[in-house]
Amino acid sequence: MSNEIQAALEAILLVADEPVSEVVLAQVLEHPRGEVAAALRELAESYDDAGRGFQLRQVAGGWRFYTRDDFAPLVERFIQDGQEVRLTQAALETLAVVAYRQPVSRARVSAVRGVNCDGVMRTLVLRGLVEETGTDPERGAILYRTTSYFLERLGIASLDDLPDLAPFLPESIEDIEDNERLRRAGS
Repeated sequence: MSNEIQAALEAILLVADEPVSEVVLAQVLEHPRGEVAAALRELAESYDDAGRGFQLRQVAGGWRFYTRDDFAPLVERFIQDGQEVRLTQAALETLAVVAYRQPVSRARVSAVRGVNCDGVMRTLVLRGLVEETGTDPERGAILYRTTSYFLERLGIASLDDLPDLAPFLPESIEDIEDNERLRRAGS
């Protein structure tokens, strides 16, 4: 299998927040799906054979990198020991939705952001910024809220100290429509 295809697959999968299907990978690489599938399997086997600290797994209809289960305690300790690791843009957006809409379900956060946020929510829970707070009585979905650690990291005493969002929002639906018309006219 071509080293070029494998290198391209690695580059794409390193930035993926969720599993990427073989069809999408084949389209991006402009190679036949069978060739891409074989390259993925070959990569996964080579990582396993080499005993790398990560694995390439086929899950949820796609492929994604994961840390090897053997190293879960170390990874967990690294995340929980307060390493100064910056949050991604996706994590910051997700955290903001939880902070301003709590208690909130993952599905609601995903709906607000317009993308699936399951992986990001897991990261925020692991980092101690978000926690489960019960279930939605109507749907049975798990609800999430921010933690006291979140308040501590932001340097605020309570959620009441969060900045008001109103100055950043349009006054009315008409303002949104006017802005959209102006944008289209300028294009």
